[in-house]
Amino acid sequence: MINHHLSDGILKILLNRPEKKNAFANAMYSELTQILSDGDQNPEVKVMLISGAGNAFSAGNDIADFMQSPITHKDAPPINLLKVLAGLTKPLIAAVDGVAVGIGATLLFHCDLVYAQKDARFIFPFVSLGLVPEGAISLLLPRLVGHQRASEILLFGEPMSADDAQQIGFANKVITEPSALPYAELQAQKLTSLSFGSVLRTKSLLKDGALKTAVLNQIDIEGKLFIDRLHSPAAKEALTAFLEKRAPNFDGLD
Repeated sequence: MINHHLSDGILKILLNRPEKKNAFANAMYSELTQILSDGDQNPEVKVMLISGAGNAFSAGNDIADFMQSPITHKDAPPINLLKVLAGLTKPLIAAVDGVAVGIGATLLFHCDLVYAQKDARFIFPFVSLGLVPEGAISLLLPRLVGHQRASEILLFGEPMSADDAQQIGFANKVITEPSALPYAELQAQKLTSLSFGSVLRTKSLLKDGALKTAVLNQIDIEGKLFIDRLHSPAAKEALTAFLEKRAPNFDGLD
């Protein structure tokens, strides 16, 4: 469900489940974690590039699969993936076409460059699902846009356009072509032509130290709360309602 190949120093990673808008089945978390870890350690890899097959980046969790294999502990595959993303030493570029939902949007906070096709939409539906944010975005998003704007984005979970994502600094550039991938590939090629040591050290200066420690700590804090909420009546109602294609009823459930 995830394709990858190395060419001219660029490890190209494709979320390849287009019939489900590249929603994450449980096995995909471990698969992507391994690909990213191996790429980060492979001396032939200079930059990694992630995209989605078809007309979506990722619709987030496959809810039916997720309900059958829910997160139950802090070392669960989704949390491990987020920690690996936060700890990458090599640049990670994302090309976003279509929707990026839930963890499909969260993981973008750990990319160094994000290029979004003009019709891309970013959705953080955690509260509407009876859950809480993940991947340290409760730390990183307010740092990017301020408390009030972050509260609006995370509490209401309404779709964010590509233009809005660029305006707040979440996306580097809005691509008007049919796909953001060709432009992202050009940017990846530019990186491979630069001093690799300087690229690595610059990323380290931007992401290591106190910020990295804070991010990893926040992932743990969010993970514990996420697990608690996942087993709450409100989350069970929201996830069931999603599968039944109806509005959830949270009355008396919190």
